Amino acid sequence: MSISNSIRAQIPPIHPEGYPFIGGFALVSLILFWIFTPLGWIGTLLTVWCALFFRDPIRVTPQREGLVVAPADGRISMITRALPPAELGLGDRPLLRVSIFMSVFNVHVNRSPVAGRIEKISYRPGAFINAELDKASEDNERNSLAISTPHGKIGVVQIAGLVARRIVSFVREGQTVGAGERFGLIRFGSRLDVYLPDGTEVLVSEGQTAIAGETILADFDVATPGLTFRSQ
Repeated sequence: MSISNSIRAQIPPIHPEGYPFIGGFALVSLILFWIFTPLGWIGTLLTVWCALFFRDPIRVTPQREGLVVAPADGRISMITRALPPAELGLGDRPLLRVSIFMSVFNVHVNRSPVAGRIEKISYRPGAFINAELDKASEDNERNSLAISTPHGKIGVVQIAGLVARRIVSFVREGQTVGAGERFGLIRFGSRLDVYLPDGTEVLVSEGQTAIAGETILADFDVATPGLTFRSQ
């Protein structure tokens, strides 16, 4: 492998959603160079950050019936029991909820935590308070998915935060998704909540760092042996 190919292999691809933003940052940087060179270099650094924000690296997802993988990169900020969003129809009893907080430096492409059929997608506008706060799950802008699996329905909720101002979805109701498959992103900082059926064994702890599509959050069936992996 040549040096150029080796360097290229180390640079993660950029998701197409990011091209307009990266182009905008680059254009502003050129204008700033014309006005005052130091400002141009600041703009260049912001352009590089924007490109990193929209990076979309290949992930190797463990494949086995019953596994729940992380839908987002970030820190496991909370594991608790909470009422799921009413619009998902997951019942009126608290469910186990795993929350992942994404900083502006994390990869923001979101991946399906399970293989299944998307029964419902519901978008709700709202506020933009700190996504780490518990009340953000109720008050903030959010996009909720109910995914049907052989082990029951799970809920996946994209929540906007202080900086995030746009939740993007790549899927539709009725679509079948695989575990680790890309389903959306949130621009510039946010949070993902996963609601799990009763009896699910959680395999992560608060404060742990999660990698979307790779970290196993939970297991519906810990007695089932063997894992395979899929790169995507």
